Amino acid sequence: MRAYLTLVRRELGSFFVSLTGYAVIAAVLLLLGLSFTGMLSALNDDPHGLMAPLTEVFYSTYYFWWILVFIAPVITMRSFAFEKWSGTYETLMTTPVSDLQVVLAKFTGTLAFYVLTWLPLFGCVAVVRYLTGETKVLDPWTTASTFLGFVLMGCLYMSMGCFASALTRSQIIAAMNSLVLGLGLFLLSLRSLVPMPPADWATKLFAYVSLSEHLEDFSRGFVDTRHLVFYASLTIFFLFLTLKVVESRRWN
Repeated sequence: MRAYLTLVRRELGSFFVSLTGYAVIAAVLLLLGLSFTGMLSALNDDPHGLMAPLTEVFYSTYYFWWILVFIAPVITMRSFAFEKWSGTYETLMTTPVSDLQVVLAKFTGTLAFYVLTWLPLFGCVAVVRYLTGETKVLDPWTTASTFLGFVLMGCLYMSMGCFASALTRSQIIAAMNSLVLGLGLFLLSLRSLVPMPPADWATKLFAYVSLSEHLEDFSRGFVDTRHLVFYASLTIFFLFLTLKVVESRRWN
């Protein structure tokens, strides 16, 4: 456990000793600010007729999805690719730690940084509650469930990014591979653009993998076990693939 925590601290600390980490934080803050502005605009235009929860209005903008689709690959691109490029990968893998510990530590470190970039969102919530003077505008349970949805999506995208990074020595290629995976999953969520019969099996499949539909329940305060199983199973699947890629060095 001590070795694992040391690797996590090393991975998380690497974001704060490079310009990339601060650039990611600045980009996420900008996109969060744009989403927050859109939410306030919707509230100002129709403060009494707004039927959807504010948490749902917040993620309905494309700025929110840009954080997952474009920022997640930048966070994870250096996890394995940079180690291979800099020559420290061989040293890391010869230390008395298992391959599973390395994979989990890389994943945990990138996920922790991802969560840290979302923490200013609570400041936005506090501003809305202060300006409106209504404690029921954003109740704690709805906010917490929405943030849980953000974290679960982050788990999935971080695991995909780690898998993409483990495949190559180039951070650019790792980011592009992760972008393709993440963008493909996001496009599957846009099933509304493709007309399909209501009872068709493809409709049910697209509805199950739709990120927006999963997040809709979270933003309304509902934590469904189907969503938890969906994100957990896909996250474990990509972490398993990452582990097999890391272990493949022994096959040569």
